[in-house]
Amino acid sequence: MMARVLVGCETSGIVREAFLARGHDAWSCDILPADTPSNRHIVGDVRDVMRGAWDLMFVAHPPCTRLTNSGVRWLSVPPPGRTTAEMWADLDEGAALFSAVWNVPHIPCVAVENPVMHRHAKARIAGYAPPAQTVQPWQYGTDPDGPDNERKRTCFWLRGLPVLTPTGTLDGTTARDSVHKASPGPDRWKQRSRFFPGLAAAMAHQWGDHAARAYERRAA
Repeated sequence: MMARVLVGCETSGIVREAFLARGHDAWSCDILPADTPSNRHIVGDVRDVMRGAWDLMFVAHPPCTRLTNSGVRWLSVPPPGRTTAEMWADLDEGAALFSAVWNVPHIPCVAVENPVMHRHAKARIAGYAPPAQTVQPWQYGTDPDGPDNERKRTCFWLRGLPVLTPTGTLDGTTARDSVHKASPGPDRWKQRSRFFPGLAAAMAHQWGDHAARAYERRAA
């Protein structure tokens, strides 16, 4: 069984490689080049790339800086060098991207990941619905010293996909908070948005196989 999978807004290749390892035809896409050169990374706007024939699309953290609840304060008191009007324009842009990928009409299986949103973001997203589930990376880890043993509340909006079942053995008591404590700097956004291999493997197994079975039923 093989599904054709688009992983949007990803440069690390972590999710793409997890789906490839599971035997799926997976591609990543971002406006930036891949962190590691790959012939399976498309440089472009996911809204253009998603027009193709895909069985499953996972959009990892479409720019959430203005959507997330933790950043709502910048809408009233902008950071140095920015204006209030620019903050609200960023919010509109982020909500428009989320709306586009969430409401894509022809892809049967869709998952979008974002942190908890504030009310202004929810009001701007077409067809907004609460996330189907919230997970923590450590729920999908087995090594206390591994990359999945982190605390980062992650929300999934799902259409045509089941909620994920935890696959790890950790209980969260030793989970690190390094994602939220990433050092300030130009690459802080990339450190905070980097995905987790155990969680990616669970997605490839559970969602990828689900999408492949759904494709077989449609083709029968």
